[in-house]
Amino acid sequence: MSNRAESYLLGLIGEGVLPSLTPALHEREADRLGLRLLYRPIDLMELGLAPTAIGDLLQAASRLGFNGVNVTHPCKQLVVPFLDEMSDGARRLGAVNTVLIRQGRFIGHNTDYSGFGAAFAAGLPQAPVNRVVQLGAGGAGSAVAYAILGAGAQSLDLVDVDAARAADRAAELQQLFPDRTVTGRGLDELARLVPLADGLVNCTPMGMKEHPGASFDLEQLTRRHWVADIVYRPIETELVQFARGRGCRVLDGGRMAVGQAVDAFRLFTGAGPDADRMRTHFLDLIAREGSAPGHGAENRLSKVAS
Repeated sequence: MSNRAESYLLGLIGEGVLPSLTPALHEREADRLGLRLLYRPIDLMELGLAPTAIGDLLQAASRLGFNGVNVTHPCKQLVVPFLDEMSDGARRLGAVNTVLIRQGRFIGHNTDYSGFGAAFAAGLPQAPVNRVVQLGAGGAGSAVAYAILGAGAQSLDLVDVDAARAADRAAELQQLFPDRTVTGRGLDELARLVPLADGLVNCTPMGMKEHPGASFDLEQLTRRHWVADIVYRPIETELVQFARGRGCRVLDGGRMAVGQAVDAFRLFTGAGPDADRMRTHFLDLIAREGSAPGHGAENRLSKVAS
């Protein structure tokens, strides 16, 4: 156990963040490491603040002695102009979800992509990535796509209900990975693409309690496919259950949620968190949430991954 006397004050800035599991996840791991850490949600909606207040909130956090904040929807891009420094990955993505506060300076990182990358490597080791189909090209999709390409994907098909958005995102990623093939597609091309893919990633809201079902025809899945989902409320989405039943290798959405928290914790504290322990705690939180009387498994995916 650590004997460090230093304490940490952290926050999560975004809309609708009060139900987030992130505070409990960070505080429990700090307890296990013998660190003093207090993590509080800063909900823009509850405070009656517009997302454009992110700069003022950063300054206030600095004055109040915060060591850092996580930033989520809809501030991940809005926060960029207020930063003094950014990691390479955050700069390339143009989005930040973790801000370190060091002597009045703000340093931005993106642990969404690194968290998914770590989760993918640990949960789907040696998964073939010659051709990957990703459903959803929004905020979460950008980080995941970057991670998938970073994992060596040679060809990535981004499929979105908004084909123009998928095309724009694909063009941005193609510039970052000029030696790969990145294309934007509409939903009408899915039936042709799924049989060609080694694996599929769901970065859409489909599978959440409020959006039941799946984002494509699950009957197209075969045993040779691997499947990754970033929805984690519920942890067992229809996609995850069906794919597992088909014999596919599966990565549930909780893996990314924990992965980004692990990386953020390390950045905030400099300590080495136990990823497996945080995963166990995360699953326990999800289970308690689902069994609480009168408590719906409301999905707050945007608070972690978008």
